[in-house]
Amino acid sequence: SLFQTYIGSVLVSVNPYKDLEIYSKQNMERYRGVSFYEVSPHLYAIADNAYRSLRTERKDQCILISGESGAGKTEATKKILQYYAVTCPASQQVETVKDRLLQSNPILEAFGNAKTLRNDNSSRFGKYMDVQFDYRGAPVGGHILNYLLEKSRVVHQNNGERNFHIFYQLLEGGEEDLLRRLGLEKNPQQYHYLVKGHCARVSSINDKNDWKIVRRALSIISFNDNEVEDLLSIVASVLHLGNVQFAADEQGNAQVTTENQIKYLARLLAVEGSVLRDALIHKKIIAKGEELISPLNLEQAAYARDALAKAIYGRTFSWLVNKVNKSLAYKEGEFPGWRSTTVLGLLDIYGFEVFQHNSFEQFCINYCNEKLQQLFIELTLKSEQEEYESEGIAWEPVQYFNNKIICDLVEEKFKGIISILDEECLRPGDATDTTFLEKLEETVKNHPHFLTHKLADQKTRKSLGREEFRLLHYAGEVTYSVAGFLDKNNDLLFRNLKEAMCNSENPIINQCFDRTELTDKKRPETAATQFKNSLSKLMEILMSKEPSYIRCIKPNDAKQADRFNEVLIRHQVKYLGLMENLRVRRAGFAYRRKYEVFLQRYKSLCPETWPTWDGRPHDGVAVLVKHLGYKQEEYKMGRTKIFIRFPKTLFATEDALEVRKQSLATKMQATWRGFYRRKKFLHMKHSAIAIQSWWRGTLGRRKAAKRKWAVETIRRFIKGFIYRNHPRCPENEYFLDYIRFSFLMNLKRNLPKNVLDKSWPTPPPSLCEASQLLRQLCMQNMVWTYCKRISPEWKQQLEQKVIASEIFKGKKDNYPQSVPRLFINTRLGNEEINAKVLQALENEAIKYAVPVTKYDRKGYKARARQLLLTQNAVIIVEESKIKQRIDHANLTGISVSSLSDNLFVLHVHCEDNKQKGDVVLQSDHVIETLTKTAMQAGKVDNVNINQGSIKFTVGQGKEGIIDFVSGSELLIAKAKNGHLTVVSTGSGWE
Repeated sequence: SLFQTYIGSVLVSVNPYKDLEIYSKQNMERYRGVSFYEVSPHLYAIADNAYRSLRTERKDQCILISGESGAGKTEATKKILQYYAVTCPASQQVETVKDRLLQSNPILEAFGNAKTLRNDNSSRFGKYMDVQFDYRGAPVGGHILNYLLEKSRVVHQNNGERNFHIFYQLLEGGEEDLLRRLGLEKNPQQYHYLVKGHCARVSSINDKNDWKIVRRALSIISFNDNEVEDLLSIVASVLHLGNVQFAADEQGNAQVTTENQIKYLARLLAVEGSVLRDALIHKKIIAKGEELISPLNLEQAAYARDALAKAIYGRTFSWLVNKVNKSLAYKEGEFPGWRSTTVLGLLDIYGFEVFQHNSFEQFCINYCNEKLQQLFIELTLKSEQEEYESEGIAWEPVQYFNNKIICDLVEEKFKGIISILDEECLRPGDATDTTFLEKLEETVKNHPHFLTHKLADQKTRKSLGREEFRLLHYAGEVTYSVAGFLDKNNDLLFRNLKEAMCNSENPIINQCFDRTELTDKKRPETAATQFKNSLSKLMEILMSKEPSYIRCIKPNDAKQADRFNEVLIRHQVKYLGLMENLRVRRAGFAYRRKYEVFLQRYKSLCPETWPTWDGRPHDGVAVLVKHLGYKQEEYKMGRTKIFIRFPKTLFATEDALEVRKQSLATKMQATWRGFYRRKKFLHMKHSAIAIQSWWRGTLGRRKAAKRKWAVETIRRFIKGFIYRNHPRCPENEYFLDYIRFSFLMNLKRNLPKNVLDKSWPTPPPSLCEASQLLRQLCMQNMVWTYCKRISPEWKQQLEQKVIASEIFKGKKDNYPQSVPRLFINTRLGNEEINAKVLQALENEAIKYAVPVTKYDRKGYKARARQLLLTQNAVIIVEESKIKQRIDHANLTGISVSSLSDNLFVLHVHCEDNKQKGDVVLQSDHVIETLTKTAMQAGKVDNVNINQGSIKFTVGQGKEGIIDFVSGSELLIAKAKNGHLTVVSTGSGWE
């Protein structure tokens, strides 16, 4: 079954209470740019029609969405915004604006919507959103106006209802760390303000998932982490306020009994706990310029606590709307355009409400709906009939109920209900809700739409309490209880509570409570007057725009799909004014257009009006419709417009126009194609000639410029060569610069590749100094690069080679043979050294080991030995015995000949009785062995290279001599003179 239909251009939409597959992107494309009546009724058709009117006529539009609570107004607003987000032109900046427009909904719903008996997501505030479009039709900004948040819900809910969504979302979805910082528990039953309605959890609401959506939306709307923390601190503070309890002392004065809640509040609201506690149980009054402090009783303290909770939440909500508006604000710099922006407004405001108990909030909400109904009447029924009268169209007027009488009853100056309520709130003396009701009875007792217990007849009195009054709204009768009217209208907050909030260091609270309130002596406007004034401004905004209407209907009170309560629907059809609208449309004409516009569009359908009509537009239209065959009952001719009764007549005319367009197009196509081709050919020929001549000129100028440059360059070069030996002057500066440049470029191509490469280009005289500096820098760089690549092992190898070079280079004949051979860490592994020797050395690490031959001091007999080098000593080992240990401190020097033999002498301190004298040794790796020994013992400067002979100590003061001679065969033997003779062959082992 269909759940959307039209009455003229008014869309009537029934809430199906289930998800229908009609809001996809495919459906959006189906309604995009299509004539209003060509497709089935849909929200998208209204949205697209308003958007196209805004684009083509450049006139601001508004879409008025009205209906009872639960009829689907909020969902309709969301779908329209989504339609614009998908179908409007986009860019990176525009996408940001689209996201923010869409994401403003979940934020405002979380803080401003709640579950009521009628609706699980009831808007408890009114919202009007302006969306700004640039000249391209792209959304570039927005602004939201909010109306009368139902603050009383913060502290009280009827049975079966909930507080605002944000409280439950925070408790269900908030992270453990966040809730710990806010001092909250996940259980809503712990908080006094959340259990009044006995309905903390609802099966149709997923608070945890909604929390994630809200948290993401806050980020998109440009809330930083600190602002989110400050905002949630305020939400948590309201819950803690609700848990503040009082007890009476002996004098009956209230005292705070829940200090723990005061501590949380002090931290969350960034105020002093003692100041807040005193403000909750005392009242500050300024009388005759003096401040008087009076204690509060239990009832007054509870009122002060609840008033503070409502003030904090209400002002924070207004701050939140302003914050969203800053995020949506149109920025001319980001969206530059040659035309001003146009605006499309969306009104989603609370619907008419009738509960078992109706208070001040329902009175304001229903008054708002009266004003909207009055606007609907003004813009549809009344204006429709007035147009027929002004155009001189004879027809029978349709009777309708004009609810101006009810609006006047509420808002009229001095005599209206709001004026009387304000008078009671502001007058001195003991004004109460009862005195307000009595004053009402006196002032408006004769009004046909007002009734009280006192004014009613005996039969009606049974249904009216003594503290109630009844208004006969356009939508039906509503009985209001006056209890709380004065308090809610005054919306007063004790002065010391304001002072405490003004001193808050929470940035949001600090902005919400302006310090000027404390010094401003002017009494603030009452809540009802503020609401009346804001509604008046809203009516002005809506009257200045071209309206479209969506009338939402709720099919049943049980929120169930496929269930239609005929009585309930009939009641809504009545108070929405749909029947009157339907009668006007049936009696009237579906289409009307000015003669000039109608003739301009359809003149091609008649030979007499095509291509131009020189007479009056009225006469031209008369000729045109006669040619089209319109029947007398199908149309009327007004003073300035033609009125067409049936849509099918207009559709037939549109079809004829389409056929005519195609026919004209076919006839003109051949003629136009030949003319166009000829014109295009001549244009292209002219263009080709122009381009060719321009390009030839460009090539010639380039060639001439190049030749001129070449001549000047050669001339400068020759002159520079002539003056090359002169000081720098204008004649030679080019030449000198070229010489330097050539040298540097040549140097770049021929730089040395490594440290050993000593090549370097010969510089010109003027660059000798620079060349030398560059050469040094290059060498330093290559050395630095080489050093960076050296591993620790290779560094150790090089250090040993450097020491060997310092000791032996140019001094010992077999040194050159050792240079290309790497020094090895040790020539003997641990497995080649006897285990007893290793055990005797204990923890003394062997740094180097090599096999050697030892020559006795007396007979010079050769003995096979091992030389071990440790951290502290040189050790001579014979198989498993340590034959001699020479501590580095006792090693006085090392002697070696200058020839290519491998013999060396370790000189030992003579006064050490443990030592037997100097040690004569031979090693096949003499350069390696002596280098490592000298480095380990720190005797690099004590290595002696002798010519001819070496003297050494045999022991007990005796000396021995080793003679070194050159020969053809290596020989070490004792000579006849008792010396040890070493014959070197000229090339030694290494």
